[in-house]
Amino acid sequence: MTTVPLMPVDPRGTVLGDEVYNAIGEAILDGRLAPGEHLRDHELARWLGVSRTPVREALQRLERTGLVEVSPNRFTRVTQPDHGLVGETHEFVVLLLGNIVRLAVERCSDETLQTLLDQVDAVIAASRADDRMGIIDGSAALFSTFTHAAGNRAFVRVMREAELVIRRNLSGWHPFVECPVQRSVGYEQFRIAVEARDPDAAEYALRAQHGLVQPLREVGADG
Repeated sequence: MTTVPLMPVDPRGTVLGDEVYNAIGEAILDGRLAPGEHLRDHELARWLGVSRTPVREALQRLERTGLVEVSPNRFTRVTQPDHGLVGETHEFVVLLLGNIVRLAVERCSDETLQTLLDQVDAVIAASRADDRMGIIDGSAALFSTFTHAAGNRAFVRVMREAELVIRRNLSGWHPFVECPVQRSVGYEQFRIAVEARDPDAAEYALRAQHGLVQPLREVGADG
């Protein structure tokens, strides 16, 4: 077990189980709880300043997401990152977000639409500067807004539950389009579709930007 204790949780304004889940999950993501490390509920509970019940519940949730593996009566430990999951997770996220974007551009208020456009502009600026972390951070904020703007609580719950494992699986992600100019054009096409509230074009532009479909400007280029 790690010799660096976790900080006690402060559940003010939130549900204790969620706070414990996030605390352990963040410790896995930042390496304080390393891959292969055995997890003991009584130690985690002591460090977090809670009873063992919310810790056990958090470990069960983390097992369902794939961050923790459990062998009954043998061990509970942090899983080893599976590099094969990077592509699968990327595909899952893009397809799911495509559906979220479709709903959001049709349902959101004009005020929320402007917020979305401002956030797309931030991603475009990061892309033009070839700022990988700026693209990642900007995209995370953008799609959080999209998820809530879709007006579908099921999507919000799925994304909230999957957030930790998505972040770990995509920690080494790089933009599919390497050229900053070409990549920025793709984001600009996405912005145009969002501003026009065109769900088909917005979903297609998103998928094209991530390599799941051929960009429209290339369709039919050979014939």
